[in-house]
Amino acid sequence: MDGHERESWSERAVCRTAVPDELFADGAAQKQAKALCSACPVRTECLAHALDRRIEHGVWGGMTDRERRALLRRRPAVTSWRRLLDAARAEHERRARRTDAPPLRAAR
Repeated sequence: MDGHERESWSERAVCRTAVPDELFADGAAQKQAKALCSACPVRTECLAHALDRRIEHGVWGGMTDRERRALLRRRPAVTSWRRLLDAARAEHERRARRTDAPPLRAAR
């Protein structure tokens, strides 16, 4: 991902106007930071950015540093979280479109 792509998603992030100390909080205060992420339109891009760069501090994409470390330990073979998460999102959207389609009526 080049600098332009990164700026593109970060400019749409819900947290772009948040106080940085709120996003890099410890303990129970992390819940508030994670709540910001819940409705963010670029949550996936943010999480992939943190995972791919092994960012060690703060809440990124709705996950704390501890949660990200655990995920990285569980999936050590992943070489691009951005690619993996983009593929997962595309599959989810494909399935959602399929289930939203009106049922086919039987031919008479």
